[in-house]
Amino acid sequence: MKRLFWWLLVVPFAVVFVALAVANRRTVLLSLDPFRPENPAFGLDIPLFVVIFASILVGLLFGGMIVWLRQGRHRKACRVAENEARRWQSEAQKQQEQLKAAGLVSPVAALLAPGSQRRVA
Repeated sequence: MKRLFWWLLVVPFAVVFVALAVANRRTVLLSLDPFRPENPAFGLDIPLFVVIFASILVGLLFGGMIVWLRQGRHRKACRVAENEARRWQSEAQKQQEQLKAAGLVSPVAALLAPGSQRRVA
């Protein structure tokens, strides 16, 4: 399955990225000075494909961070539900231990015992 994923998805993307890099090898001036575009205080001559790939990477990282932050409330609700389920499970185990100590059988165990006449709907 992983090989199929690799060949159907990753390899074509790699071919497209390589083709994009080869087609955009020319250098461009990346200037961070909007007031003097003809003589910037800080500028880099870098290949265009580096600018394109860096923009994609920054967009993916920023988008992932936003999604992770927006899902925080769902992760918190899941943690709260897990803690509550653990509390209820420990409470049920305590109740069963108390019933066993008193020599009684829990109602659920009595219903599920083999040979029981009651049916559970």
